This record gives sequence, C-alpha cells and structure tokens, in this order.
Amino acid sequence: MKAALKLLVYEHISGGGHADKALPASVLSEGFSMLRTLTADFKAAGHNVTTILDTHIARFSPPIFANCIIPVISCREAQEKISKLSKQADATYIIAPETDGVLQSFVDTLEQTGVVSLNCGTSAINKVSDKAGFYLHMKKLGLSVPNTLTFIVSDDSKEIAKSVRDCLGFPAVFKPSNGVSCSGISVVRNEEQVAGAVAKIKADSREKRFLVQELVKGIAASVTVFSVGSRVVPVSLNRQDVVIETHEAFSNYNGGLVPLYHPKQAEAFEVAKKLVKSVRGLNGYVGVDFVLTEKEAVVEEVNPRLTTSYVGLRQVVNFNPAQAIINAVVKRELPTQVERCGFAYFSKVETPAPTVATLQKIYGIDEVVSPPFPISDVASALVASYGSTLQKATARFREAKKRLLDTITRSG
Repeated sequence: MKAALKLLVYEHISGGGHADKALPASVLSEGFSMLRTLTADFKAAGHNVTTILDTHIARFSPPIFANCIIPVISCREAQEKISKLSKQADATYIIAPETDGVLQSFVDTLEQTGVVSLNCGTSAINKVSDKAGFYLHMKKLGLSVPNTLTFIVSDDSKEIAKSVRDCLGFPAVFKPSNGVSCSGISVVRNEEQVAGAVAKIKADSREKRFLVQELVKGIAASVTVFSVGSRVVPVSLNRQDVVIETHEAFSNYNGGLVPLYHPKQAEAFEVAKKLVKSVRGLNGYVGVDFVLTEKEAVVEEVNPRLTTSYVGLRQVVNFNPAQAIINAVVKRELPTQVERCGFAYFSKVETPAPTVATLQKIYGIDEVVSPPFPISDVASALVASYGSTLQKATARFREAKKRLLDTITRSG
C-alpha cells in the first residue's frame, strides 16, 4: 500500500448517525473530539482525509481540517455516503458504538465489499461486545473479573433482587450486555431500586440480556494497546473520570488523565496483553477497561475501537498514534521504544448554548477540542490541556475552562 493514503473517517454521532433524532450533547463532545484529533493526526502523517458531518454540525463550520467534508441530512444518507466513499478510499476507519451492533454492522459491510478496514475485525468486535459471553471468556483465562450474574429483562424483578442479594449483595452495578460507556448503567443500592435499573436498561438497549456485577471499589482506568494479534504493545495506562448513578440519574463518563501512574500498572499491562492476544482479530487500536484496587487490576471489558482517551494519548506519546493504527493493521508493525512525556488532562464542560458568533470565537481556544455546539439549551464542550507535570496540566485546564465560560458569558 502506498505511503500517502486516501482515508475515509466516519464518527457515528457527529457524522449523521443521529441525524434523524436529537443529538446528545455530552456524547457528541466525545465523538467530535475523537473525529477531530484522529483526522488531524492522519493529516499530519501525510494522508488525505475525507469525513462525513451531520448538517446540524456542518452548518457551524467546525474546526475539523479534513481535506473533504461531506454533509448529510439523515442516517440513511450517511450510510449511502459511507458505501460510496469507501470504494474511492484506500482505507477506512469507523468510530461508532457497539451498542445494538452499530459498529459491527458498519465494519462487516466494509469487509464484505473488500474495502480495507483499519478497525478490528467483525468477529472480534462481536465477541468482546457480548459482555455476558466475554465475561466467561475472561474468567476462563484466569483473569481477575467482577463477580457477575446474567439475567434477561423479562425476568421477575423480585427474583432478580433475591439472586443479587444472595449471590452478590448490594450495592451492585446493572448494565446492558452490549452497552458502551455509561449507557444504561446504574448502581443499585437496595432491592427497591432493581425494577428501575432494569427499566433503564430496556430504555437504552434492545439487548434482552443484562449483567449485574459486584461494585468493585477502586480507580477507574484503561490501558491503550496497539495490536497485530499475536503481538501486543501497551502504550499507556489512563485514568477515567466515571460517575455511576442510581437509575433516576444519568451515569457519566466525564473525561480522564493520560498517563496514570499506579502501582498496578505493570499488572494491568500484562493482563491487557494476555486478553487482547486471546481474541483473533483485535488489531490496531484497542482499549481495555479496569478498576485498580490496592490488591489487583480487575478487568472490566474490552473496547474494540478508538476511545476518548485518544484525545489525551496523542499529546504525550513519542509517535503519531493515527499512523500507528495504519502500521499495525496494514504493515503488522507496532510502536517501538514507546515513551510518554508530560500529562494530558481532559474533561467535558457543560455550558449554556453559545451564539453562532460566540462559537466562532471559541474555535480560537486551542484547548477546546470539541466546542459546545448550540444544538440544545445546554451544550457540552470537551477541553484538553497538556503540561509537563500533572499540576501544570490541570492548571492549564482550569484556565482554558475559564476562558471558555468567560467567552460565552461576555457574549451573552
């Protein structure tokens, strides 16, 4: 394959996957951030990038510097454009959730048409996305995992509550079997909250099965790895800012820190390597989620796609991670002599919806990776800052957040 490639990059939330319904501001800030940074890194590596944008976003002329941006007005049009544009590209990369088979469907279609996909393989995505089945796989590997029960949404709530009380105890975490991020997740503190947690899962996922897991207390973290299947290189341990609420409220992924230095880093790296190697087709960029306790690294799940940690990772490693995806999938080459320098801190910032004129000013704030698009009364930005020390990174984040909010307030 030639050195300079024509690439199609599609991100589901900002690229038309939600064009037929209201765009969720919080999730949009993650999706657009990944699209913007991955596109920038592909271009920095010398590639030609085409992407697709929902017209609700494209009309604001957002700061994404692809060579070609195709606006779409519906989910159907987005799918048609992907089909057409992928045939003109040397390779494609899809950023989409596994929930209800969205990511699998896109990648499977590309694989069947013979297009070079930079994603993990469909079979691997299917395997790790089935959280109930993959839990058993992780347990057979001898990994430390949360104690877990599996139910179906039609099970009687009282019977579910009894099983959880007898086998796990409360509090416990209820989650869909195929969900991503914090979708459908809630913490259940007593038997009275069980019915509400199940109803939340029904509302957020079409999957009939769901998991109930013990609530493991520790630091939410992830390991980013690059893989060619038989060989895996962990490049960073990352902290995740996750808040899990009861069913009445929204559980949220708010941001994170790259890298995280923790006594269990070496253990987490080894577990991530073993787990990713165990699944054929987990190639390129893969994220492995953990809870780090004082005693061990408890593995939660595998994300067979780009994760929001990429926004911070790209600022601290000594190589271009977008090019590393191409190298891993196409050339079967992995990063060598990986080094991390400094810290990247990133977080969502909820803001009032800015005017269009104010939005243009916000584009000039370098740390605002995803601007607060005025698509509803309350908007969400994602701000990322770098510093040679953790203190400098967080201080610069606070400064950037203040500039963002002051810009909106003064213009309001």
